[in-house]
Amino acid sequence: MAKYVPDIGSHRWVIISPSRSSRPDESVKSDIGKSVPSSTCPFCVGNEAVTPPEVYRIGEGEKDKPGWAVRVVPNKFTITDIHEVIIHSPDDEHDIDMLPLEQVTKVLTAYRDRYRAHENDGQVLIFCNHGFHAGASLKHPHSQLVVVPSQINLDAVSIEPFQNIVEENTYFLTYCPDFSQWPLEVWIAPKIAGSKFGDVTDAELPDLGEVLQRALKKISILLKSPDVPLKQANEPFVFNYYIYHGVNWFIRIIPRAIHRAGFELGTGLNVNVIDPTDAAKLLREVEI
Repeated sequence: MAKYVPDIGSHRWVIISPSRSSRPDESVKSDIGKSVPSSTCPFCVGNEAVTPPEVYRIGEGEKDKPGWAVRVVPNKFTITDIHEVIIHSPDDEHDIDMLPLEQVTKVLTAYRDRYRAHENDGQVLIFCNHGFHAGASLKHPHSQLVVVPSQINLDAVSIEPFQNIVEENTYFLTYCPDFSQWPLEVWIAPKIAGSKFGDVTDAELPDLGEVLQRALKKISILLKSPDVPLKQANEPFVFNYYIYHGVNWFIRIIPRAIHRAGFELGTGLNVNVIDPTDAAKLLREVEI
């Protein structure tokens, strides 16, 4: 069971979850230059028996057998009492930015369906850690879903005004809010306010997949550009994104091109080295 501990002054909480220390860590092998055989990856096709029994799948085949396109299983190393892993595809290498758009739509469909499955259990947060320095412990692309009890105060930012628009399609806007805390941070939000993520329709999901993938591709290209003062040309593309848990939902993409240090930790103030207005202009000019 997760243990929730409040701070009396700030009303913030911490979760004590010792089971997280036991999770597998391919990053150690990666950092010393050794490849990890795909046969050892619990998320690869053929290794379905290594994970807990699946709770959801998109694709063909029997439960816990090959044939799936997206697969959802309980996390063996939980943060909260409800914690799931959403495996993006059978592909061990390519993530949302590189998968076919049809597959990205399937991933987002799984997000939406699992959100709906748990929205009465508490506050549902869906997030993706891409790259070991973004918090991923396994290379195989995946996201996670956690449910936090409703009485726990989440220290999360709410929707920001639509400023510094990058692009839009029928249903969604991509923008760099003035409050951006990270260089090239991008938000995606529905044009019509007042909904939760679980309200996204089947008709809207392909549009959402398109803007999510385009945003990630544009950021990846910019991080290798000499016009951006982040010196990421030879570095892997590392990022986090999450879907806001409540009403007026949005997706927040955070490229991990800089490290937070003592000033940020000691003050709670974040230093962004690229003005969001400039970031939006740079992103608009990127050709995919």
